[in-house]
Amino acid sequence: MPKLTVIPHPDVCPDGAVIEDAPQGESICRVLLDHQIEIEHACELSCACTTCHVIVRTGFDSLEEATDSEEDMLDRAWGLSTLSRLSCQAIISDEDLTIEIPRYTINHAKENH
Repeated sequence: MPKLTVIPHPDVCPDGAVIEDAPQGESICRVLLDHQIEIEHACELSCACTTCHVIVRTGFDSLEEATDSEEDMLDRAWGLSTLSRLSCQAIISDEDLTIEIPRYTINHAKENH
């Protein structure tokens, strides 16, 4: 199984993480959540927000191409990069991945409280 490395994030994963057994066919977001890395996911993994935005620093080309719906949502993400994906839509393949969780997210539900 591929390895998923998370670059340290001050709030979500301060020490970073290495998930040695990331299952192929599972979304990056689901794997993070299953390993107690509490990435935001306001739309419950339905590709309806940008809170689970990640930057795939290595292994980007192993992921299936983003759908038009995902691309439309990514256009709204803070800190967009050419290596950006919604982690709820990025399905792990057979290569190791290194991801960065951006410092900020746009979470309208949270901001309205």
